[in-house]
Amino acid sequence: MATSDFVLGGLASVGATFFTNPIEVIKTRIQLQGELAARGTYVEPYKGIVHAFVTVAKNDGMLGLQKGLAPALYFQFIINSFRLSIYSEAMERRWMHNRTGEVSYGLGLIWGAIGGVVGCYCSSPFFLIKTQLQSQAAKQIAVGYQHAHTSMSDALRQIYSKNGVRGLWRGSVAALPRAALGSGAQIATFGKTKALLVEYDLVTQPTLNSFSAGLIAGSIMSVAITPPDVITTRLYNQGVDAEGRGLLYRGWLDCFVKILRSEGVYGMYKGFWANYLRIAPHSTLVLLFFDELIAVRTKYSNK
Repeated sequence: MATSDFVLGGLASVGATFFTNPIEVIKTRIQLQGELAARGTYVEPYKGIVHAFVTVAKNDGMLGLQKGLAPALYFQFIINSFRLSIYSEAMERRWMHNRTGEVSYGLGLIWGAIGGVVGCYCSSPFFLIKTQLQSQAAKQIAVGYQHAHTSMSDALRQIYSKNGVRGLWRGSVAALPRAALGSGAQIATFGKTKALLVEYDLVTQPTLNSFSAGLIAGSIMSVAITPPDVITTRLYNQGVDAEGRGLLYRGWLDCFVKILRSEGVYGMYKGFWANYLRIAPHSTLVLLFFDELIAVRTKYSNK
């Protein structure tokens, strides 16, 4: 695995995160409101995406829309360093190609899932803290469990002092299905779509090709990732007892069953449009930035 690809993958995601973190805050709040309550039986402080933006800005200030930015940047750098460098390596070594030399969607799913799982596990503490900081809100619009963190470093200290290293990786195994589904769908779709756009002479200009493929990959990813994303958000944000055990959910399956029983299928797709508006542009920007950075590196390495 090329070290430069690892770093470039991380830098590409960092650039995109500055633009997409506000919608991530909105997505997290919508996923947490009405937790384990039947539809129509709870107060909704966030009535849609536009209303949520106005509500957060009004009650938490404009900076409230960038809550959790620091751990989000760390999380995105780590997970995408692994995902995109593994994708790049698999593509260069033709591990994603079938016997006829074409990019295989199935192999893309496998390598995308592998990269997602590795990156997700390594970056899990930052996803945990990101979620907990993004859920923090003024009392009148608070949803979900409210953690008393003042910053990323404070959160790291608090969690470690109470539950040790195990506490920092709480929920990490349960987050792996989210990473496998989302990353597999994104990477496989991106690689295959790029090849098809060139093969059928639809979009051959490199930058536009990456942009178009990234947008399509993000759309597919948002459909695949929303249910496991809701579960991951709930697991990471729940409070824990003195032993570090979740107050609401025992694990991934328990969370899935409880959401279906109390909130129905609708609960599994809470925040879908916010998730789509975050993932589609984020995926497009990350994959576009990555391809552009790879092109720049190749240009100067060949001189």
